[in-house]
Amino acid sequence: MRLAPAATALALLTGTIALAPAAQATAPTPVPVVFVHGRNADPGVWGTMKDRFRQAGYPDGDLFAWAYDSSQSTNEVLAGRFAAYIDSVRAQTGSSQVDIVAHSQGSLPTRWYVKFGGGTQVVRHWVSLGGPNHGTSLAWACSIWDQGCRDMTPNSYVESRLASGNETPGPTKYATFWSDCDGFILPNSSVPLSGAVNTDAGCLAHNDLLTDAPTAQGVLNFLER
Repeated sequence: MRLAPAATALALLTGTIALAPAAQATAPTPVPVVFVHGRNADPGVWGTMKDRFRQAGYPDGDLFAWAYDSSQSTNEVLAGRFAAYIDSVRAQTGSSQVDIVAHSQGSLPTRWYVKFGGGTQVVRHWVSLGGPNHGTSLAWACSIWDQGCRDMTPNSYVESRLASGNETPGPTKYATFWSDCDGFILPNSSVPLSGAVNTDAGCLAHNDLLTDAPTAQGVLNFLER
């Protein structure tokens, strides 16, 4: 039955006509997160960070950690293996994209994959915690016998190629967290990247970036962007 204008107004006032509920904004659906450890470490270092992600609402099935041999070549070996791992995560979850959170040396093969391995269309966010993104002088101490260390030395082939052109290419969003008290990344100004969201995490030891609550919250906030 069609109501006359006056009747419609009366019905609205008396509540006899139900109004459609206003559209409600929905939070973006999280994509899988792949954590990548640093030199001479293993996926176990991410225990605390994963717990914080679970508390923030991430299901276990969206949290992954890649294991690799940090003595191997960033560009010739590790980046390709990482690409294959990302393909397996996407196949397992059905997600077209992933977010990456890397610590220390793990920043190099993951960044190589993004920049040179087609990862800009796959990686939604890339986060580096204390990454030697422009090298660390400490790596000279083990560079004679260890290819992973050689890749981390300032002006190495890997560092020079990653620094060439746009440091943060494509639609991927980039963030770094660095510390004035990081005794492994020397100088600590090596961590920030041009075009990234670069955050001073305060006076934290290198490995404390893995467990620090404000840093974890900063990462979570960035992944929501």
